Amino acid sequence: MNSSALITGGARGIGRAIAETLAGLHFDVAIVYRSAHQAAEETAAACRRLGVRTLVINADISSREERNRILQALGDAYERLDVLVNNAGTAPQRRLDILEADEESYDQVMNTNLKAPYFLTQQIAKWMIAEKKKEDRYQPQIINISSISAYTSSPSRGEYCLSKAAMAMMTQLYADRLAEFGIPVFEIRPGIIKTDMTAGVVEKYNKLIFEHDLTPIHRWGEPQDVARAVSAIVQGYFTFSTGEILNVDGGFHLRRL
Repeated sequence: MNSSALITGGARGIGRAIAETLAGLHFDVAIVYRSAHQAAEETAAACRRLGVRTLVINADISSREERNRILQALGDAYERLDVLVNNAGTAPQRRLDILEADEESYDQVMNTNLKAPYFLTQQIAKWMIAEKKKEDRYQPQIINISSISAYTSSPSRGEYCLSKAAMAMMTQLYADRLAEFGIPVFEIRPGIIKTDMTAGVVEKYNKLIFEHDLTPIHRWGEPQDVARAVSAIVQGYFTFSTGEILNVDGGFHLRRL
């Protein structure tokens, strides 16, 4: 029996890279998406070509009813879940100075980036705990895909920064709470990654990376860079760690003179 993994926001970008990487490691994968139907089906097809079972779920994980539906679908498809990857996220529809930002944008971003993974993790963790009590050799893991925005000020998208800073604390909270059950929780903190989310600011980041030495490693990050970090975690290379942050940012986090 293959292990299984759930990837939220798994249709494209970082999520797709993670899904395909886990499929390559013989994980059956469940892909949750909200709007990118064609991309989700293409990702699922790519995973199936690697010989694993793939489940595609269209759902808004900020909704309790939709999360319940996800859990029902997972329970019907898999005996248990080995890995939860909280990857789904959204940026503000418009970048607005925090002195002009509106509550609608705040609510949308916080619901998707914080409320959704917070409560989905709660539900999945309870399932993992129940299964762990049945089989001690069962080694589930939870991985949160955060951002350098967890600690980097961007006043034109304050709600996004707040959501990622809160996710960092969410990682610590769940790592602490689930340690007694042997369920580690990790945070992967991507930097500037070439995805749809950064497509509108390519020129800006090209100048920062290649002309202004923003990162010690002078290139854009790729979704596969993040997926490799997920791969290292799920293969059990960090058995004495929990609550750990893996920076996948080209060295952006370094304080340099």
